[in-house]
Amino acid sequence: MNIDIELDRRSFLKMTALTGGVVALGLYKLPGAIAQDHGQPPGFVAVAFIRIDPSGVVTLMAKNPELGQGVKTMLPMLIAEELDADWNQVRIEQADAHPELFGDQSVGGSTATPINWDPLRRVGAAYRQMLITAAAQAWGVPESECSSDCGKVVHASSGRMFPYGQLAAKAATLTPPDLRSVKLKDPKDYRIIGHSHPGVDNRAIVTGKPIFGIDIKLPGMLYAVIQRCPVFGGKVKSANIDEVGKVPGVRKVLVIEGTLSNDPVAAWEPGMEPGVAILADTWWQAQSARKSLKIEWDYGRGAGQNSDDFAKRAAELLKSPPTSSVRSYGDVDGALRSSAKVLETVYAYPFLAHGTLEPQDTTAAYSDGKLEIWTTSQTPTDGRALVATTMGLDPANITIHMCRAGGGFGRRLQNDYMVEAAWLAKQVDKPVKLVWAREDDFTHDAYRPGGVIGLKGGLDAQGKLVAWSQHLITFGEGTTLVQSGDIGGDQFPAGRVPNYSLGTSAIPLWLRCGALRAPGDNAFAFVHQSFLDELAAAAGRDPLDFQFDILDAAPAPGTGVDPNNPELLNPERMKGVLSLVAEKSRWRDRQKSSGRGMGLGVHFCHLGYFAMVAEVSVDGQNRVTVHHVWAAGDIGSHIINPAAAENLCCGGIIEGLSHLQQEITLTGGRVDQTNYHQHTMLRIRQAPVIEVFWRMSQFAPTGLGEPGLPPILPAVGNAIFAATGKRIRTLPLKRSGFSYA
Repeated sequence: MNIDIELDRRSFLKMTALTGGVVALGLYKLPGAIAQDHGQPPGFVAVAFIRIDPSGVVTLMAKNPELGQGVKTMLPMLIAEELDADWNQVRIEQADAHPELFGDQSVGGSTATPINWDPLRRVGAAYRQMLITAAAQAWGVPESECSSDCGKVVHASSGRMFPYGQLAAKAATLTPPDLRSVKLKDPKDYRIIGHSHPGVDNRAIVTGKPIFGIDIKLPGMLYAVIQRCPVFGGKVKSANIDEVGKVPGVRKVLVIEGTLSNDPVAAWEPGMEPGVAILADTWWQAQSARKSLKIEWDYGRGAGQNSDDFAKRAAELLKSPPTSSVRSYGDVDGALRSSAKVLETVYAYPFLAHGTLEPQDTTAAYSDGKLEIWTTSQTPTDGRALVATTMGLDPANITIHMCRAGGGFGRRLQNDYMVEAAWLAKQVDKPVKLVWAREDDFTHDAYRPGGVIGLKGGLDAQGKLVAWSQHLITFGEGTTLVQSGDIGGDQFPAGRVPNYSLGTSAIPLWLRCGALRAPGDNAFAFVHQSFLDELAAAAGRDPLDFQFDILDAAPAPGTGVDPNNPELLNPERMKGVLSLVAEKSRWRDRQKSSGRGMGLGVHFCHLGYFAMVAEVSVDGQNRVTVHHVWAAGDIGSHIINPAAAENLCCGGIIEGLSHLQQEITLTGGRVDQTNYHQHTMLRIRQAPVIEVFWRMSQFAPTGLGEPGLPPILPAVGNAIFAATGKRIRTLPLKRSGFSYA
């Protein structure tokens, strides 16, 4: 990577004519009215960056971090479509973190599409209008007689044509139109949106080009590793720093006191863990020197934590009423007493690690009170703020370069590794590249919290669901729960059951938790959809019809109902994906067979709806083979990049299948799993055939990184039940006596 060239590109921040007729368009704030009109957060700022050179090459800046989800290609597609650019002439560059120019530059929660769908198209349309104005003025004709056509402006009546490259300099002198007034294309005229395009980095990735954060190299750079306490938050009492400092290649050994908050359970950014940092000429030298470290630790309050104790405490708490109520309506106890049939059971799911293929890393250079950072963060501007606070720097003196990351899944929403690299760079006054070892990544993650849920369901004489009660045992301190550890009061089937209650109780925890792809939903969908399948079986009904019945029920008091609000569950959209997946999987024609079965799962989260059917077989040793998965999704009116959308959905399914066999456990406060051999991913030979189908609806497009994961877990669990008659209530599968073949 040529760092100097990358830094020079930051000069294109405002609309200005450049030498040779190149024009850069730094487009401006999106008025809050437009944001509200299109269901986006009020005050959202959307900024795009367009550069056209005299040859007609259009360079578009990708504003958000790229972690494999495809936004580096997809977001520029929105601009290019309304710009009416020739996609073959488009080049894409990764923007630096400049929120004053590009608006929000974080990724997470499948928000990139809904936040940017309207603003970025208007950005492209505004620039297209400026090019048309420039051409009309040059020809001395009304703008109404001119139109764009795939990288050029044409005057149909005279047959004249201007390529965009010849208009760029002139367009730069014009006043941009109001974004609210620009005319957007009729979707039937789309040439880019709705058509599959390969990722802009695909060739670089498969040919091994240095485009990831882990590839960054700077002159004179030192490499760093950090030995952290095996128990979260433990501090260094003493260490043989001088001895390790004499190991060949080692340049510096430092004790990190850490900046952990007093309440890391509640804090989203808990800060920097204590430890010992080793800086050397190469990463391998630094990593090898760790073997010479002899550290006496103060393990702190986390040392007494054990997963077995958590399970025992959860069982005790389930015997008593919940500590706090999340939502309750109707008369659950009375409805259960009068039900024709009552089911009562307990489901459990474990802590999970993110297991990103590229471990956490950041490169930082400090000089004269200024800091430059190359990072794979999902929230680079939040990271800048954290670094500024930790180091006492003015955020204006911190430059953030966004690098492609090898996976995020929510782990890179937190910026502890970013602060570590910045702090080390300031201590040695040299560029520092910090790379976590794989074992660091697994044992010092921001874990998806585990949980236990006690459930009761009541059925009437017609086999309809009339009561639902659940007691969530999660983690936290009092009423403050860990990140991603709670269930919202509107989680389906809440609001669709006549009598409902949800309460929580918390087990104290001293461990960093955070968001994992489809946070919360990745666990709750398994529990809720599995229990609904269980209730359907008890009622002697088809699970599909049982779900339709619930969705057709009148909403309960206090349930938000607005078919035009995409944030609220829309029963028709959920029924739509259920019907589509049932049709494509031939659900109604499935045959009952010992050892082979099909299971159903559906879920709504992050504005998207997905239903899945899994077909599995189970052999005599309870080894599971997932043969086929059908997935139906409703993420709005357009699939922006179909190939990428299908890939993302397939990736969610594969990750969900991996979740079924993964767990993180604690013994004496230490994480037991240290690498992939103990937190296994699905193997290629175990991957099923996957078919993805889309149901288009009238809503603006939404993201699908999150909603394409949760339904696969209950679909497989329910399929195992169909094949064997044995219910999966505890994950991972091995805890229920099963494994993948």
